[in-house]
Amino acid sequence: MSNGELIVLVTSPKDIAESLATTLVAEHLAACVNIIPGVTSIFSWEGKVCQEEEVLLLIKTNNSSWNQLQERVQELHTYDIPEIVSVPIEAGFQPYLDWINQSCTVKKST
Repeated sequence: MSNGELIVLVTSPKDIAESLATTLVAEHLAACVNIIPGVTSIFSWEGKVCQEEEVLLLIKTNNSSWNQLQERVQELHTYDIPEIVSVPIEAGFQPYLDWINQSCTVKKST
């Protein structure tokens, strides 16, 4: 069973995805980020139906890092309202889940 590990979904333009992913891992907010190319997003924005070519970031993190990860994505992202959605990991290979938690060593702000 999981102890609070998460997969966070973030869509972004291709040109910022790698730097966003690298920053999240370097700052220990994420253990790993997969960048999945070729995502076509169709969405409603400011009363119009829009279509954009994006990439999808699959971010592996935990509950302890969630708030800071969300804030950091908002700071770095180019969208006014970026998609930042977390999905709890219900179960997984325990050594992998342990690795996520060891990799996400965010210090709590005081």
